[in-house]
Amino acid sequence: MTNQRSQAEIVRSSLKKRYRKERRFRVYGLVAIFIALASLVILFADIINKGHTGFIKTTITLDVTLDSEQMYLTDPTDEEQRSMADFIAPIITALEEKIPGTESAADKRELRRLVGNYAANDISDRLRADPELLNTTETFVFQAHDQVSVYVKHADNPSYSVRLSEQQQQWVDYLMEEGVIGTSFNDTLFSRGDSREPSNAGILGAIVGSLLTMLVTLVIAFPMGIAAAVYLEEFAPQNKITDFIEVNINNLAAVPSIIFGLLGLAVFIGLFGMPRSVPVVGGLVLALMTLPTIIISSRAAIKSVPPSIREAAEGIGASKMQVVLHHVIPLAMPGMLTGSIIGMAQALGETAPLLLIGMVAFIVDVPDGFFDSATVLPVQIYLWASSSEQGFVELASAGIMILLTFMITMNALAIWLRKRLERRW
Repeated sequence: MTNQRSQAEIVRSSLKKRYRKERRFRVYGLVAIFIALASLVILFADIINKGHTGFIKTTITLDVTLDSEQMYLTDPTDEEQRSMADFIAPIITALEEKIPGTESAADKRELRRLVGNYAANDISDRLRADPELLNTTETFVFQAHDQVSVYVKHADNPSYSVRLSEQQQQWVDYLMEEGVIGTSFNDTLFSRGDSREPSNAGILGAIVGSLLTMLVTLVIAFPMGIAAAVYLEEFAPQNKITDFIEVNINNLAAVPSIIFGLLGLAVFIGLFGMPRSVPVVGGLVLALMTLPTIIISSRAAIKSVPPSIREAAEGIGASKMQVVLHHVIPLAMPGMLTGSIIGMAQALGETAPLLLIGMVAFIVDVPDGFFDSATVLPVQIYLWASSSEQGFVELASAGIMILLTFMITMNALAIWLRKRLERRW
């Protein structure tokens, strides 16, 4: 009895130790999950905190008298006169009418720094479109200067340095009370390309460039990846050559993306002489990078098709090609689509390979085709984040929010397609 009791105590003690280890392991797992979720929340909160103001623009609304004598302009349709005209003078006069006691030359210079650098272009474009507006008073909504925008949106944030003088800050406060300076949704962000001025910089060019690049990537990588997966899984003989190919495909999936950029620089640009900074070259590079992911995921989807499907098709006289085309590929397509979308989402967020092929260039115009100079969302964010202007900080964070929206949408689409199209056996 004593021996049996001792053995029972040993077993209970061992069970207690095992249960304690299991509880500790569960606690460690919960702590790890909590840390990961907390880090994710902190990351998103920081991005949103810095980027939400990027969707807001600061404007100055003025009634401007388009005096021909003040602007030295008699014919708005004459390009030579328009190039020599002074379109800033009526803006300063309108500001002087809003702010009393600003008549000295120094005050005028200070007032000039309240309005964005493209305000003169707004008046010039309006007169070019309608010359009859000359010598009339019109209401204009100008973009405020970048420093005014920083002051209006971040005056209480010590991490943003206000570069306006005390006099200018008093003027801005007064104009805000009078309703001359206000904020609204930043439609410029989605309607223009890049600019040297944060208030006039937009992300439309980068979005169009990303879409064109992703289209080239999809057209090349998707059919080639599926064809390669089908061949390797269904038709390729099992020999050393096939094993060598499979090993290299798995290795290519783990190669750093910048290596593909070097490959694109050496082959597509150096050897074939293709132009830099165009969506075609970017799409080719990203297609090479995405191919291994699509092939691996497609092979896994093909393997998940039950052998009974193949046997049943062959049993009624179907050829090997008919079995693959009519049965295996349609049943494996949900997994193929899921892997392809995830690979495309990964390619959408890549920056390093595109930097090497010149898509880091400063692009103002929105690209019209696959051979026009373009940039992409990640590169645009990189350019803004590396700028010293404070206005570009919030634009970079806003761009990150837009990029994350695209990537989350693509991943959600992959999950929906998998749930919608998958078959249970």
